Amino acid sequence: MLKDHNSSAIVAVNDIARARRFYEDVLGLTPVPGGEENGVLGFRTGDTFLTVYKSDYAGTNRANAVTWDMKGDLIETVNALRGKGVEFENYGDMDGMTFSEGVYFAGPVKLAWFKDPDGNILHLTEGI
Repeated sequence: MLKDHNSSAIVAVNDIARARRFYEDVLGLTPVPGGEENGVLGFRTGDTFLTVYKSDYAGTNRANAVTWDMKGDLIETVNALRGKGVEFENYGDMDGMTFSEGVYFAGPVKLAWFKDPDGNILHLTEGI
């Protein structure tokens, strides 16, 4: 039924202007025109879209909200984001993985997690 349709992520935030600065200036996403006046932002991300909207429930999700497939540039992206003040999560020991400078390694697979200003968990993956 849905297997041939694209999907996209949607993230709740408290402050739409602050979210725009983070997603556009820190993450480097390109905003899609329109919507901000209604408390909704759209960003182009690869072949899909990320929708950010104002909600009283922002940051209450304790699981991944958005995942990006990095296709070979995860380490460079982590370093660039760290240079913009992003702090990466350390979830302690994870079976079969090692942790170094914000990145988990499981053989050829690399994983990194960080949060947006509202606490939404954003996830970078490479080699999955």
